[in-house]
Amino acid sequence: MSEKEFIPAPYTTLKEEGTVSYSSPSNIALVKYWGKRENQIPANPSISFTLAACVTKTSVQYKKKAKKSEEFSFDLFFEGEAKEEFKPKINTFLKRIEVYLPFLKEYHFVINTSNSFPHSSGIASSASGMSALALCFMEMERTFLKNLSEEHFNRKVSFLSRLGSGSACRSIEGPLVQWGETASIEGSSNLFGIKYPYKVHEVFNNFHDTILLVDKGEKQVSSTVGHELMHGHPFAAQRFDQAHTNLEKLKSVLTDGSLDTFINIVESEALTLHAMMMTSNPYFILMKPNTLSIINAIWKFRQESNTHVCFTLDAGANVHVLYPENEKDIVFPFIKEKLVPFCQNGQYICDRIGLGAKKL
Repeated sequence: MSEKEFIPAPYTTLKEEGTVSYSSPSNIALVKYWGKRENQIPANPSISFTLAACVTKTSVQYKKKAKKSEEFSFDLFFEGEAKEEFKPKINTFLKRIEVYLPFLKEYHFVINTSNSFPHSSGIASSASGMSALALCFMEMERTFLKNLSEEHFNRKVSFLSRLGSGSACRSIEGPLVQWGETASIEGSSNLFGIKYPYKVHEVFNNFHDTILLVDKGEKQVSSTVGHELMHGHPFAAQRFDQAHTNLEKLKSVLTDGSLDTFINIVESEALTLHAMMMTSNPYFILMKPNTLSIINAIWKFRQESNTHVCFTLDAGANVHVLYPENEKDIVFPFIKEKLVPFCQNGQYICDRIGLGAKKL
């Protein structure tokens, strides 16, 4: 499949005005994507749990202009307040997707968006935010075209979301979404994420993710810069090979429900992600002392309790604590008593795996 397949046929009609609204979730990668090529193409494949509680809700009001202009026209409000500082990123996104949504300069948009989680919480909102916006624009296109299949809709939304934020392409569906070409996953693509196509053991149903907010400050190095530092990284080739291998291993784990192997892969992936940061040039560290304290406490508790609690990390200091539904009565009290004290202002978010975006 090529990018050209997402360029639409001529529209049958353009509505004068309307409103579309979507809720789209964040996601947490099990096999991490770190490093990208031109046009948001991933340097390695990844797979993620779609979350349920950490969502962005976006509403787009649109009104047809008297005359198509050369510039994009939109107002942006975040949680009820105008946010001029967010507009350059949205403008860049619109430039990237215009060829695939040629109606964009025909309208003035009023974009209202909000998160279910605190904006300054250190939870990346680009995945949920960009996917929610792409869904609204695609819902518009669905009214302009006849016979748009659900499969094509989902693939194109994922494709467009990727052009705003790479990980956003994994937020459209759930509970497991894979992105990036790899030999072990049939139908895998660099252009969009796909719903994981194979059997998944019941133990992974209703998996919990308690997100510990260790540090809510702005990261000293952005993910965009971090991805760029994989160019010329001394361990890049080995890391990309490792991701393919771990994804292949995870495939059998997801089928047979081997939680011990799941833990080994997921925690190794998290630590490898941060090892890549610490060995880039320039090098940097996003983990905080409390991140390490939480990891060590999880390891100690897992050994003592014989449970299957584990951790993963995004590109930041916060810790995602993963555990199966049937162990929550043992694991969650441990989290509240032993791990929450390491969180900034005692803040944490209870989440679990979800099924993807929803039209509102």
